Amino acid sequence: MNWAEGIQNAINYIENNITEELDNNSIAAQACCSSYYFQKIFSLLCDMTLGEYIRNRRLALAGSELISTDIKVIDIAMKYGYSTPESFTRAFTLFHGVSPSEARKNASSLRSFSRLTVELSLKGGKTMNYRIIEKPAFTVIEKAEVHRLDENDVVSSTVPDVWAKAGADGTIAQLVGMASDREFIYGICYGNGKETYDEDTFEYSIAAICAEDTVAPEGFRISHIPARTWLAVECQGTCPETVQQQWREMCASFFPSSGYTPTYEMDIEVYPSGDPSAPDYKFEIWVPVVKN
Repeated sequence: MNWAEGIQNAINYIENNITEELDNNSIAAQACCSSYYFQKIFSLLCDMTLGEYIRNRRLALAGSELISTDIKVIDIAMKYGYSTPESFTRAFTLFHGVSPSEARKNASSLRSFSRLTVELSLKGGKTMNYRIIEKPAFTVIEKAEVHRLDENDVVSSTVPDVWAKAGADGTIAQLVGMASDREFIYGICYGNGKETYDEDTFEYSIAAICAEDTVAPEGFRISHIPARTWLAVECQGTCPETVQQQWREMCASFFPSSGYTPTYEMDIEVYPSGDPSAPDYKFEIWVPVVKN
């Protein structure tokens, strides 16, 4: 399944089950990726969260049904996932600008919100410096934490805090001291590659490449990164803003047209020594990929 097909399959699943209870894991499964990666990609491509899209589609459909039928408001509310008339009225009014009763009484003009369709288009003319590399398996020592997805910002705002804490409490210095390659420190975001906690969490670690026989002290662990084909994207700019900008470019331009699809196992940020807050700071993002 290629990139566009996977995203479109997930959107079709949402639309075909819009009045049913939808969970993020089931939606992401249609694109053959984890909930974390699907929500991340969706928000980058669409400038809205997955939850916002589902909510807006339901309210748009509820509004159309309200003014074109004589179905009771409470029944429409229940159909589109609202347990009480009060919660439906609040959401409906916020979205459409009028209450359900006002809309029906005055045949008000309501807000529309159309379903998404994946289309490829040429725009922007931006360049992206990248390499496709074959890398053998390697071992890392890492300190990992579980993070919860933020409904308003799928790429959790807690990740930068992890780096600040790791610098202050000596974690980064410990990792460098145990590293076999001390020139780089890595940020690893696990998708399908580690045990899934639940649909609203993902795992992120700060890591260093180490020897296979390295023994992890308390609070750290050893992980083995399998041999893979990697998309290695060059980045320049302040972190974490540049990470987000580069992911948006990959999702909007590279993957739809390159013939490569991410495996959704993980992605790795490769940071050399330097000042990540500097506008000329250079680093890379590695994403494991397969040829379509």
